[in-house]
Amino acid sequence: MTGARRVLVTGAGPRSLGFATARLLAEDGAEVTITTRSGAAAVAEQLGHGIVGHELDLADRASVERFVAWYGEERGALDVLVNNAGVHLDLRSKWQEPRLVDGHEIHWRVNYLGTWHLTARLLPMLARSEDARVVDVVSKLHRRGSNEALFEGVRPYDSWAAYGTSKLGLVHHASEIGRRHPEVTGYAVHPGEVYTRIADRGLETSPVLARLRKVLAPVERRILMTPEEGARTTVHCVTTPALAAGYYRDSRPTEPSPDARDAEVAGRLWDETAAWLR
Repeated sequence: MTGARRVLVTGAGPRSLGFATARLLAEDGAEVTITTRSGAAAVAEQLGHGIVGHELDLADRASVERFVAWYGEERGALDVLVNNAGVHLDLRSKWQEPRLVDGHEIHWRVNYLGTWHLTARLLPMLARSEDARVVDVVSKLHRRGSNEALFEGVRPYDSWAAYGTSKLGLVHHASEIGRRHPEVTGYAVHPGEVYTRIADRGLETSPVLARLRKVLAPVERRILMTPEEGARTTVHCVTTPALAAGYYRDSRPTEPSPDARDAEVAGRLWDETAAWLR
């Protein structure tokens, strides 16, 4: 391929995994676009390296459509989509009932359905690339999900299982996209245990714990990986030539959960999600 790789990284707010990913890719020579839910232009300016930013809310169909229209007009081409954006909102597991958006449990709606919607709309541009890739940032917590919950919901409700189910859906998405679209290579990436801002929203209902986390931040930083360290596997899947599709951890192909290896479920989930989008 001639010219710089054109990469889109979602969920690139300050101190996030996406922020570090975008910066590392830009330093490697990629032409990078980032998204945040708000203030994207300011974040892009903070990153430098010619990175461009635009707002995107994966829980809002209209926001996704507006973003895709903007991207097509302003950027015009795409080689790699890094689906990094996501939420984990109930780290204390206090919710007794799911929080719903558009009738869907919020982790499922944002992490899986919103990501699927965005990817589907960008596939025509990706298909024109000589080396199109979709990298879904998932988690080892996809093992907390189940194939049954993909279709029936998490019962009884547990927010950690709901989060895991949304990530399991993305592992299936990454594997199925290559079967449906052979011109695109799909990767699911577990970045490791990383110190990022995702816990900020997950603890926002508990001011006491949020303050305690700030006090203990130096200890947490020593225990957990930095965002730059966590971004390495994603960067590996974006930049390594002729890299085989699959589930990656520590920049190496790894076996995901048994549920995640069920191709029949991946196909059914794809079809049902496509029907939802229509």
